[in-house]
Amino acid sequence: MRFEISKVLDAIEGRVCTDPSLARAVLDLAEVIRYQDIDGGRPASLLRLGMVIDALSRELEEDSVQVYAVVHRALLSDADLTSNERMVVRRWADDGLVEVLDNPGDRMLEVADLLGLPVLSRVRFDGLRGRFPWLVEQAGRVVAPVPGAGGPAFIAHVGGGHAPVAGKRSPTGVKLLARQWRCPESGCALFGGGGGGGAFADLAGGADRSPAGQPPPALRNGVPTCPRHGVRLGDGGPRPRTEVLAVRVGGLVRRRFVLSEEQPVVAGRAPEQDGGIMLGQWLNDEARRWISRGHVRFELRVGEVIVTDVSTNGSGIRPAGSMAEADRIPLAPQQSRVLGENDMVELYPGVQIGRAEELPTGAPFTPTSVMAEAPTMAMRLPRP
Repeated sequence: MRFEISKVLDAIEGRVCTDPSLARAVLDLAEVIRYQDIDGGRPASLLRLGMVIDALSRELEEDSVQVYAVVHRALLSDADLTSNERMVVRRWADDGLVEVLDNPGDRMLEVADLLGLPVLSRVRFDGLRGRFPWLVEQAGRVVAPVPGAGGPAFIAHVGGGHAPVAGKRSPTGVKLLARQWRCPESGCALFGGGGGGGAFADLAGGADRSPAGQPPPALRNGVPTCPRHGVRLGDGGPRPRTEVLAVRVGGLVRRRFVLSEEQPVVAGRAPEQDGGIMLGQWLNDEARRWISRGHVRFELRVGEVIVTDVSTNGSGIRPAGSMAEADRIPLAPQQSRVLGENDMVELYPGVQIGRAEELPTGAPFTPTSVMAEAPTMAMRLPRP
């Protein structure tokens, strides 16, 4: 069982991040792990994070959904967790996958406000509604994970419905995310490394975070501040431009990825390039035979997404998402094309890549469970 639990924790690790472009909701990890009523287990369990992530995937009808987790530093030594779970949380903290704070306070709501994310929490936030009006104005921005048949479900704090709803990034968030930031503390996992930044980049050794994926700074009296170390951040210059692309297979969005000006991204059956997007695990036998190991390359140039076919068999462009065969534009091997608004690349029938906000999901498939490797005796789900 210990090996199985380690496997599911590894799977959950792939679903936590502090990348503003990829996170789909924000939560307080110290709160979520104590939702004892959703599985009837021990007082605290990191597996509950996986259960809540699965619920989010089901509601969004999307695979590989990632969450932004805020973590109180005390959780790193919480005796209610197993030694292995504490080790895992410390690894996430060291790798910058979660945001560790001495005093989280309202940081979860600050992140939600800056990034336009929904909040997964049972807390009412009554004293903070003046500062964050969307708490009472926008139905679905805060949803509470509660016990449900087969796993957690969501109940909106305001208004009806149960689906988490994203908002728009605040004007302050847009300004903060237009810059890259540097922490003067050595080895900062959130604001260290990643090219440029002058003296602050030199001071921040150890981490290797791309500036395009940095989390939003905290604001202390209007000053951009490292949420982990509480020190003022240095301005490292403009943040590289990015586009969020998504892979859709059989109508279901399987994953999102970030394309930046810094590095092209190759997608295919099993790309050999660093940072390649592997599709093979979602393909049927015929699609695997057609789609090359590296099939298409995406580049971001002066705000334009350029797609180049690097395959053996070629691909196609679906203008404005049209699925009519007459509208499909062939893309021959080694041919390039600018990906227009609402366009998507079709590597094989039913296998498409496009801008995430323009690629709807909705297929008769259930998203892959992050809890697939969890031993059944570690979970006691409520009966239907």
